[in-house]
Amino acid sequence: MPHPPEGAFVRRVGRTLRSSLFAQVLVALLVGVLVGSQWPQVGGALQPLGDGFVRLIKALIAPLVFCVVVTGITKAGDLKSFGRIGVKALIWFEAATSVALVVGLVGANLLAPGAGMHVDPDSLDKGAVDAQTGGGHLPSTAQFVLDSLPNSAVGAFAENSLLQVLVLACLVGVALLHLGRQRVPQILPLVEQGQEVVFTVVGYIMKLAPLAVLGATAHLVAQYGLGAMSTYGKLIAVCYGVALVFVVLLGCALRAVTGLSLWKFVRYTREELLLALGTGSSETVMPRMMQKLRAAGCRDDAVGLVVPTGYSFNLDGASIYLSIGTLFIAQAVDVHLTLGQQITVVLVLMLTSKGMAGVPGSAFLALSATASALGVIPASAVALLLGVDRIMDSMRVATNLLGNCVAVFVVSRWEGALDRVTARTVLAGGEPLAPSRAGTPGATGVTGPVTEAARDR
Repeated sequence: MPHPPEGAFVRRVGRTLRSSLFAQVLVALLVGVLVGSQWPQVGGALQPLGDGFVRLIKALIAPLVFCVVVTGITKAGDLKSFGRIGVKALIWFEAATSVALVVGLVGANLLAPGAGMHVDPDSLDKGAVDAQTGGGHLPSTAQFVLDSLPNSAVGAFAENSLLQVLVLACLVGVALLHLGRQRVPQILPLVEQGQEVVFTVVGYIMKLAPLAVLGATAHLVAQYGLGAMSTYGKLIAVCYGVALVFVVLLGCALRAVTGLSLWKFVRYTREELLLALGTGSSETVMPRMMQKLRAAGCRDDAVGLVVPTGYSFNLDGASIYLSIGTLFIAQAVDVHLTLGQQITVVLVLMLTSKGMAGVPGSAFLALSATASALGVIPASAVALLLGVDRIMDSMRVATNLLGNCVAVFVVSRWEGALDRVTARTVLAGGEPLAPSRAGTPGATGVTGPVTEAARDR
């Protein structure tokens, strides 16, 4: 069989790079590793590329969440169902993060990533963690709830506080339901148009994604070097391995509840996942993930409520890292934790992990709080993780992101807000064949309700 001419192969590669965001981001990731390892000063100077991209995306998250939630509530037309979605989402979040914590502890006990290090806590820099966290602290439960309430409508958007924007959006959506479309006929179309504008702007910004990945990856490798991989190799392998086990469990749960394949969803969102890995931030792909979840048959109100709250309450990857990190520190300083103390670790982290979102150095603050609660691990030992924390971002980001997407599908299924015919078709790489309850033009290409029987075919 004759081989294709070399020129044809080059043209095919060129077309792939021009048309595929996944290929562009993958190439940028490899180039970033090369630049950061061979020319560290150049790699460090490229950091603004990643930071600037993250800023642009974050600027659009608050208005997008507001528009999606308001549209979802008003189109669902049922405030009780929206409340049920919220309650079911919180139940799922608590169950998922608890499983993540337990899986992390089991993995750390079996594989013992810190065993044999014999670190003297007195030799560690006691002020290193304070320098990393800026002397901050995690909010109490009462303060966390209070901080979720907006002090001003403008401030919620200016501070990019997702929970505050979510509260405002819920209030506006409820008000529109109460007033009815006859009294405010122009409001909902205006919100829908605003939503489409935001998605269009996101599309423009996503063209810069390869540059962002190049800058973020080059800076990461230049800052930490490849030597950190050998120094903390076992800890990194344990964290990523346990995260993979947890993702498999997520896939089993998704299959059991919805009949959908997590692997097909990963293929469907491979561009977004690779971008999140490259930039070390799940917020950079939040708008695109919301759009793809809606296109995959999830109703607007479920997507609009579950995704933003999941960014604060459903940090599965962070939970795995915290549980493994706690045992790694204890093993490194030769402290043996009993079963009772490990149960205490789970209980403490179940509380502290809920207040982590948006707090600088939150992982170290949560670990310090856990060490203080146990009373047997020196707080200064948390500094052992300073050299590897940023490398764990990819694990945390990917696991958090998949955990939140699975939560959307599961909660949507429980609430009857999932068009499974559309979901199966889209995840298989096709176009939706049946009307979707997403109800937003452009989400799946069609609008309108479907019956429960049609959804479950």
